[in-house]
Amino acid sequence: MKRLMIILAAVMLLGGCGIYSFSGTSIDPDVHTISLPTFEYKAQRVNPSLANQISEDLRTRFRRMTRLEQVDMDGDLEIYGEITGYDVAASAITANEVAAQNRLTVTVKIDFTNVKHPEDSFTGKSFSAYADYDSTNSLDAVESSLCAEIIEKIIEDIFNATVAQW
Repeated sequence: MKRLMIILAAVMLLGGCGIYSFSGTSIDPDVHTISLPTFEYKAQRVNPSLANQISEDLRTRFRRMTRLEQVDMDGDLEIYGEITGYDVAASAITANEVAAQNRLTVTVKIDFTNVKHPEDSFTGKSFSAYADYDSTNSLDAVESSLCAEIIEKIIEDIFNATVAQW
């Protein structure tokens, strides 16, 4: 009996919110569409596929994790992004003052508009993630796997900031 009451209380608590889902999103019931145009690439160092890869991965995350319909423009939610940084720097130096590890860092700037609830909107918020690699490897050799790891982190952060509101 006690177990049934706990379950019933939990269901009532979650049901009372009206906007919570088990995917961790908190999208208001009156929000139905999202616009996710392809990100612009503005970093000095060039990675020609990065903007498309981030854009597609973000679209996939929203398709899998929300009920929102993706539209080309004028969505209830709009996410515009630009890649502002794509940098490599030494992250660990040996006793001989030689880089033992390098760090690839990607920075993305996001403008998020919630047309139905403007108080949730933000402009120019930066998201950054990095991955380290052994300096005995060239960037070309590890770039693909590093970018996949970095993109996953950035997508998670953008998703949480826009619809999970963490």
